[in-house]
Amino acid sequence: MRRIIIGAFISLDGVMQAPGGPEEDPSGGFEYGGWGTQHWDDTLNAAMGELFGREFDLLLARRTYDIFAAHWPFVQKDPAAADYDEGAAQMGDSFDRINKYVLTHRPDGLTWVNSHGLDGADAIRELKAGDGPDLIVQGSTELIQVLLAEGLADELRVLVFPLLLGKGKRLFGDGVVPAGLKMIQSKVSDSGVVVATYVPDGEVKTGSFAMETPSEAELERRKTLA
Repeated sequence: MRRIIIGAFISLDGVMQAPGGPEEDPSGGFEYGGWGTQHWDDTLNAAMGELFGREFDLLLARRTYDIFAAHWPFVQKDPAAADYDEGAAQMGDSFDRINKYVLTHRPDGLTWVNSHGLDGADAIRELKAGDGPDLIVQGSTELIQVLLAEGLADELRVLVFPLLLGKGKRLFGDGVVPAGLKMIQSKVSDSGVVVATYVPDGEVKTGSFAMETPSEAELERRKTLA
């Protein structure tokens, strides 16, 4: 059985669209592409190193796959080149080597080496049930909604950036299934980004802070509730 780990960069109001640059995903008239770059620091580098520093495969939606496929195979790999970055080169080599599983209706367009198309939740469930390393999700808003709705996510690693974006694609869509979560790790970077890891924790548990015997005013208030 493979674990599915969702990694997400989000604003404080839950937007996860285009953290990496203005041209990453301007759909819907989104104006703030690249919002994640100004808070990047060593703590976030370490968090990404922890996530990708072991054996893994990628599980992506088609739009995020296309973004990755247009970038990572083309990062500079020559240490003598002026634009060489060791971290980017290592990530590019790693992403080339691993399997990329993509939720898509157009599998014939998956030209990046070691790419494989998936046609729905049942295919993801079958992949998860097999042998292999963890499946890491990055971006892929629509895929995340499928994983959450189907109960297929084993872990959420969320980086919450200290800004409000107002509109854009969100980590938790309108149709998200209610569920309890347990935080198993957290830290705050010097730039104010909260790095938190959650695992599923059963159903939502409820309680009440109300008085055991409601006041007359409270009873009257309840009569007005729809």
